[in-house]
Amino acid sequence: MSLVDRHVGFVHALREAGIPVSLAEGLDAARALRVVELADRESLRAAYAATLIKKPAYRPGFDVLFDLWFPAVMTETEQAASQQAASQEAASREATGSAQPDTAALRDRLARLLLHGSDEELRAFARDMVERFGRQPAAPGRQSWFSYGVLRALSPETLMARLLAEVLAGQERGGIAEKRARTQISRKIEQFTDAVTTDIRRRIAEESGVERIARSAVRPPLDQIDFLRATKDDLARLRREVQPLARRLAARLAIKHRHRRRGRLDFRRTVRASLQTGGVPLTTHFKPPRPHKPELVILCDTSDSVSSFAHFTLLLTYALREQFTKVRAFGFVDTVDEITRFFAPGSDVVEAMTRMAQEADMARFGRTNYGHALERFTERYGEAVGPRTALLILGDARSNYQPAAVDLLKGLVARARHAYWLNPEPRAQWDTGDSVASDYAEVIPMRECRNVAQLAAFIEDLA
Repeated sequence: MSLVDRHVGFVHALREAGIPVSLAEGLDAARALRVVELADRESLRAAYAATLIKKPAYRPGFDVLFDLWFPAVMTETEQAASQQAASQEAASREATGSAQPDTAALRDRLARLLLHGSDEELRAFARDMVERFGRQPAAPGRQSWFSYGVLRALSPETLMARLLAEVLAGQERGGIAEKRARTQISRKIEQFTDAVTTDIRRRIAEESGVERIARSAVRPPLDQIDFLRATKDDLARLRREVQPLARRLAARLAIKHRHRRRGRLDFRRTVRASLQTGGVPLTTHFKPPRPHKPELVILCDTSDSVSSFAHFTLLLTYALREQFTKVRAFGFVDTVDEITRFFAPGSDVVEAMTRMAQEADMARFGRTNYGHALERFTERYGEAVGPRTALLILGDARSNYQPAAVDLLKGLVARARHAYWLNPEPRAQWDTGDSVASDYAEVIPMRECRNVAQLAAFIEDLA
């Protein structure tokens, strides 16, 4: 594969992994290759990163794909270390009379490398261990590579106590010295694990093709993970994205509130100005609007089909409390209940959502019914929506073939100052099956909101 083909394939793989790379940025990277030393792999990595990566969150996926498309070649130092390790192991097997590798001796060598070895020696050792333990039968007559066998055989995490004892050498335990040593050892263990994983990917790519492994090797960036497919770990990471989004959403709604309408008609100034035109009020004057923070009402579908989306949007609700004069949140499945009480100031958000799931009255039969939920909301909480209110509805608009109650929604939207609907499903799936998205979209602006990037774009468009 030529350098040009490798460059084009690498840029295409970045785009497929959700890392945005424009045509101009791809050309900038190609120009950068003319001024860097191509034999220096880290300089090549830095040149690509400087021209193609726009956010720190994209860097982990970039590094994985770079290692696949530009695999490392063993240096002379790594080759010498690998040959020395092989000769030492052969001598050890000859002395013990065993034909099998001595796992205890390999763990001893790993421990020495974790404490005193260089990065090159650690990478060379990782390659040797992948060659020895990483090959596993995958199908009759076929083999593949797995990191599990290497990590199970060497168990690097179990070396922590032994390494700490050697590093501290009689120093008092539990102090700063132990914390520093534990951090350094953990970093070296993680480095070894990453080296094993990288070499496994390289070997699979050599056998199966780099394009194939690239599609599955990188998870989408955090801001492009679908809410409906987010794992618990993803949601924990998404919590850090909530606060800045909440501040931006509040600011955008406040700006929209200030500029959407002028103040009330100033009758006296208008009549006085009309005297210049023979009593005809050609120019109208208005009083300045009273600035104030808007109120927010959130109506959120909490059914199992959109549970991950509900989890994130409730985190957003929790963060929005300080940005509005009043925030009221309502959850529903086939009936509705106010859940604002679970998000009192000072409460833990995870505990609040646990309590909400146990105590809130949001379901009668457990099947989503938007029509009944809107009916109950109008009856019990209709006064929550007024001329100062921003109404935000969150859900997939799937009502299990029950009446949609569009007229009730139309009344709520008419009373609110702003009204928006965020749908976590792809637009192509709207109006399929039991979805009534288009019926609601005729009444209230509906936006596809499957990830943080789309939520941020929605907030930007409010200006």
